[in-house]
Amino acid sequence: MKFEEMTMKEETASILWRRLDLEGHDACLLSPNDGGHSLEGQAIFIQDGQPCCLAYKLDCDAGWRTRAAQVDGFLGTRELHYAIERGSDGRWTLNGEVQRDVAGLADVDLGFTPASNLLAIRQFDLGIGEATPAPAAYLTFPELKLARLEQSYRRLDEARYAYVAPMFGYDGVLQVSPCGFVVDYPGLWASSAASG
Repeated sequence: MKFEEMTMKEETASILWRRLDLEGHDACLLSPNDGGHSLEGQAIFIQDGQPCCLAYKLDCDAGWRTRAAQVDGFLGTRELHYAIERGSDGRWTLNGEVQRDVAGLADVDLGFTPASNLLAIRQFDLGIGEATPAPAAYLTFPELKLARLEQSYRRLDEARYAYVAPMFGYDGVLQVSPCGFVVDYPGLWASSAASG
């Protein structure tokens, strides 16, 4: 089934992931909002031996392109507050500062959660056998700056995508739920529970 065939009721879903490479979890809610969609969640994990807790919210238009993102929380004893915005001209800002390296990109990818993979999966809505590059404005972590992330998706069947991100040397097959959440991200994340 193509994602565009889903009903509005199916646009609300939630998931809990267990992190595989470090101790941690992430819970996320997908819901409709203001003529688009939002992803709202909280990631709790250990980073560099320190406790880390990050609440995030992604706001997307009806075509699943990022309008804004917010990240708040802490790493160790350092408080973190990041506001990301994409203007109608394709210009990105991070806490009000223009980010020229990511100008013109349509999506943000938050480097500490698998939630943002849903954006490209839904936006491109690939048919089986189709592939696309999907560059994104990547919020690096723990550095927390925006960088261009080259990545690509190829749909293998109803629920699997070949995913490549050369920056990290990642080349794997993602298992995806009917709403677009990644439920199996080999080596990094696995779903513990899902609803919707």
